[in-house]
Amino acid sequence: MSGYGTTDGYGAADGGHGHGTTDRGSEELTFAAAPPVRGGAFTRTWWGRAWLKALEDTALDGRQVKEGRRHARAGAVGAVSVWPGRITAVVQDPDGTAYRSDVLVRTLADEEWDRLLDLAVESAGHIAALLDHEMPPHLVEDAAGVGVDLLPGIGDLEPECGCEAWDHCPHTAALCHQVARILDEDPFALLLLRGRGQQAVVDALQARSAARAGGGTAAGAGRGAAAGTGGPRGVSAAEAYALRDILPPLPAVPVPDAAPGEPPALDTETDPEPGVEPAALEFLAADTAARAHRLLTELLAGRPAGSARGLSAGGLSPWGLSAAEDAVRLAAGRPPAWVAGRLASGTGRSRAELDVATRAWRWGGAAALAVLEESWTPDEAALAVAEARLAEAWEDGEAPELSRSGARWTAAGARSQLRLGEDGRWWPYRRVGGGWIPAGPADRDPAAAFTAATVGGDRDGDPEGADSGSRSLSE
Repeated sequence: MSGYGTTDGYGAADGGHGHGTTDRGSEELTFAAAPPVRGGAFTRTWWGRAWLKALEDTALDGRQVKEGRRHARAGAVGAVSVWPGRITAVVQDPDGTAYRSDVLVRTLADEEWDRLLDLAVESAGHIAALLDHEMPPHLVEDAAGVGVDLLPGIGDLEPECGCEAWDHCPHTAALCHQVARILDEDPFALLLLRGRGQQAVVDALQARSAARAGGGTAAGAGRGAAAGTGGPRGVSAAEAYALRDILPPLPAVPVPDAAPGEPPALDTETDPEPGVEPAALEFLAADTAARAHRLLTELLAGRPAGSARGLSAGGLSPWGLSAAEDAVRLAAGRPPAWVAGRLASGTGRSRAELDVATRAWRWGGAAALAVLEESWTPDEAALAVAEARLAEAWEDGEAPELSRSGARWTAAGARSQLRLGEDGRWWPYRRVGGGWIPAGPADRDPAAAFTAATVGGDRDGDPEGADSGSRSLSE
């Protein structure tokens, strides 16, 4: 075995650990004593928590475990040495009395190591995680499924202490807590406890990877080959249930930023390619970022995408929209004047027509735009349903006088109008100047829609404060 390595100690600010500078393939690692630590969880990784759970499940007296945690927090654990099957440290009582404490862990047999290494080499992700000093949960699960217990369980942490306690005492409990902190930073310490150091593990993984790449086999290659089944073994229900306490917790739901990020500036000293307009690309990038931010915010809040006003109303996604519809969606975001002008001319609209179209979009998205710009005639069945709803909407003698043209019912005096959408909803319209403008959202009740068309001034009915001078040529 090699001699002790020197370490830089534990970082007091962040709880990080220094590592021994000994050869990582050696049969011993030493970690310097940690300074006192106050508050916070003792371990931050799922495998560190699994180690402490094994201690809690093994110790017969929970008070000894709590006392050991206090010892560890107070910095009473000296340098920790890790060997195959054993961890050792000197632990001091508050009165200064020092005891050598050891905790023994069963090492894996060569055949068990073969199965574990074969599992690890089957996934590049397992190898990458190990080399990044992380313990892949799926590796631990798969290993347990073939009878290899990498993490300790009930009764696996066997105490030996100079205080001659026959069960876990505060000294061995403190040592176990200190090792949990070590395992946070260096899960290879666990592999050494189980019998093999980092270099030995890495060399074995490389040999197996080379054998797989060359079509050969390494010792014990493949669970399926060893079992003669040609495929991986399954995991029994009992084994899966036994893993419940060592699986990592679900990550916390991320909190999105308060606003979408700013797109990069594309106006550089390099001339753009012919036909490429940096300002237009910047505008489209900003629109994409805004839609992505809104989608993420709604999904993380547990609402269906676009639920704030609906996909049709909010214009969250341009998928499935025509170029003319998407131009209105973009214009509804109040872009710079030069962008609005391009959107209008590109879709064959005047600026006034685009203003009315964006007003409709804000009330109901693509559905409202279709009611504004398209005409349809209800068939006899749809017309009968519409007339029945109109007849039922008002009390006797209160119904306004309406004349129909296609799917549009115009009130006497030609100042208010109801338009029937193909989905059976009624849309309120109000005449301004020489054209009709949308006056509110759709409603299943024609009387409610008609009220929106007749009550209040033009600005009162605008969801976003659209210009009162907007007008449409759609008569």
